[in-house]
Order: sequence, then C-alpha cells, then structure tokens
Amino acid sequence: MKPYTVQKTPFVVPTTDGKTIKEHFGLASDGNSTVSIAHMIAPPGWSEPFQTPEFDEFTFIIKGKKQFVINDDVVVLSAGESIKINKNTRVQYSNPFTEPCEYLAICLPAFSMDTVNRELL
Repeated sequence: MKPYTVQKTPFVVPTTDGKTIKEHFGLASDGNSTVSIAHMIAPPGWSEPFQTPEFDEFTFIIKGKKQFVINDDVVVLSAGESIKINKNTRVQYSNPFTEPCEYLAICLPAFSMDTVNRELL
C-alpha cells in the first residue's frame, strides 16, 4: 500500500442552487471524518441560509469574491485571501457579486449535513 492518495475523481455533490461542489477528501468522497477538502464554484447571486457548524471551516478564495456574514460582521474576501471561521459560530455564505467565486473549503472535522446546523429559510 502506498503512503499517499491521489484524488483524480472527487465526489461531485448534487446541488439545486447552481453551486459546484467537488469534494476531494471527506465523508462523501472517501469516508474520512477527520477533514474534508472541497473545490467549489458559487455562481453570481448564490447564497445559503445561516448555519452554525460544529466544525472549523477554512476558506481560500481562488477567483472572484465571497461574502461572509459572521454574527454581526460582514466580511468580503477576494482572490488570494483566506479566512478561518471557528466551529459553533453563526455564519452565512453568499456571492452577491456579478462574477462566479471559485474557492477551496477545508473543514475540521469533515463537513457533514448532520453537523452543519443550517437554519430554515
């Protein structure tokens, strides 16, 4: 057995909001509950409901801009910038801009629908 894993076929998470999610490592792709790493593209006008995840989430912006509403703060990141949002923090992710936003998201422990705690719209 090799001491490394190359991921060439990430799990494409089905979505209904136009967002592209390709999980390279994590629960959906390889059963890893320790960490998840996903490549995402959020279309212009995209947003998610507020959530209070039970995991830390790191986001690195590759192209475009992404907006974060964290408690009462509005943070906008551009290409080359990153953020860590601590677990148990109420946050809303969106792309209210005119260009798609491409980014990487890393969650510790791995992203799970059971622990993201999304609010109903």
